[in-house]
Amino acid sequence: MAVLDKPLTGAGFTVVNVGYPSRKHPIEKLAPMAMEHGIKECRRRDARVIHFVTHSLGGILVRYYLADHRLPELGRVVMLAPPNKGSEIANELGSVPGLGSLGGPAGLQLGTGKDSIPLKLGPPWYEVGVIAGTRSINPIFSAIIPEIDDGKVSVENAKLEGMVDFVALPHTHTFIMRSSDVIRQTVHFLRNGRFDRTSSVLFRKFA
Repeated sequence: MAVLDKPLTGAGFTVVNVGYPSRKHPIEKLAPMAMEHGIKECRRRDARVIHFVTHSLGGILVRYYLADHRLPELGRVVMLAPPNKGSEIANELGSVPGLGSLGGPAGLQLGTGKDSIPLKLGPPWYEVGVIAGTRSINPIFSAIIPEIDDGKVSVENAKLEGMVDFVALPHTHTFIMRSSDVIRQTVHFLRNGRFDRTSSVLFRKFA
């Protein structure tokens, strides 16, 4: 996510890039760990409005934390490739002995079954824009996912009930944040609460 620092700073935002040990703890522990650290750093810099830009699991951590916390400074949230309705890949990893450790305990909570944390979370009370990927470089994972996907999450499962806006762009799950059009759309949503619909035919196809 460090690739976003420079363009977001150039757009006038102060950036706090928060890392967390995604493979060591469940979502219940990761969410307050990451969110409270980030919020503390933003407040230390006298932020009047706090936005969040997340990738993959990060979007679920934001949803989990904000389900029980009200943040007075909260602005907007942009989620890149989030498994908002879970991922079939998590189901597969959890069903094969030895593979569950690849995603850690949090990864196993991102499935589409009864134990899925994302599916237990309600709609957001805040403004959310979702950017999904439509390109995969992992044919094995994509064969498991029944719809258009980014190699880990389908376009449909990235969507979130109650989101303000949505766009699907031709990028892979792992590197979606490096693309100039994704960065531009992220900045546009943070500023305007909507994505820029003047430049991408993919809006019409996947909206």
